[in-house]
Amino acid sequence: MFSKSFIWRRVQSLTGVWFVLFLIEHLLTNSQAALLIGDDGSGFVESVNAIKSLPYLPVIEIFLLGVPFAIHAFWGIKYIFTSKYNSFSSDGSTPSLTEYPRNKAFTWQRLTAWFLLVGIIAHVIQMRFIEYPSSAQLGTEHLYVVRLNRDEGLYTLSKRIGFEIYDANQIQKIRNDFHSQQLPINESPEALIQKQENSELTGWIHALEKRPLQINQVAAVAKNFGVAELLMVRDTFKSPIMIVLYSALVLAACFHGFNGLWTSMIRWGITLTAKSQLMMRRVAIFLMIMISFLGLAAIWGTYWLNLKF
Repeated sequence: MFSKSFIWRRVQSLTGVWFVLFLIEHLLTNSQAALLIGDDGSGFVESVNAIKSLPYLPVIEIFLLGVPFAIHAFWGIKYIFTSKYNSFSSDGSTPSLTEYPRNKAFTWQRLTAWFLLVGIIAHVIQMRFIEYPSSAQLGTEHLYVVRLNRDEGLYTLSKRIGFEIYDANQIQKIRNDFHSQQLPINESPEALIQKQENSELTGWIHALEKRPLQINQVAAVAKNFGVAELLMVRDTFKSPIMIVLYSALVLAACFHGFNGLWTSMIRWGITLTAKSQLMMRRVAIFLMIMISFLGLAAIWGTYWLNLKF
């Protein structure tokens, strides 16, 4: 009979492997905004739209991403507080085994866990709540609105990938024009249609005004979610501070994920010999480098290399 500790360690290990698979997919998708130079991020847009079109997407995000990652984080934090580090210099009162690389990797696995916990929470808050595109149905079109910092490249880019730009004055004019309309008072078919259109216009104005524009900001309106997400990513990586923070997050995630993958193979009895462990370590390092490159390419190249103008 297996103990609860044994079972939960295996669950934590499995959710870590799941994190690695998600990390590969996520950074591979994001890299298409930068590496496919000349296609204006169309690969990224198509991938994001494909994900957005999945049925029951909120359920998938909660139970296939949120819950497994929360389990992994919970037990990871528990292990952090119960682990003993021996990769630092010591006065002799505690073990000090600084000459062993795997001891150092163990320590970095725990340190990156803290950074990832804070960084991923901040990332989700920013991308899914603060800057997440608002949306509205207008006639037969479903429109997505994202708030952006104005730059010259937005206007040339709008013609190539298909979105419209509204400043605060234009949004105010739309609101004023709407309120100046005379609302129907009868129940004729024409009046019912007008009421429906007015309801859609109300939602449209709400989407435009959901996130008030600051000085030198505009609202971009796209006809599909992928373009809105591309613009949001582009706007994020215009900021040098965001570039540095997200670069650190990607490097921490890749080290944590692929170093954890190496240890998971041992834990599950897949790589038990020294030869198989060495081979798996090389595979893990190779994947760590490649996926880090994809993530860093998305961060440094989306705006500055591919979509600046």
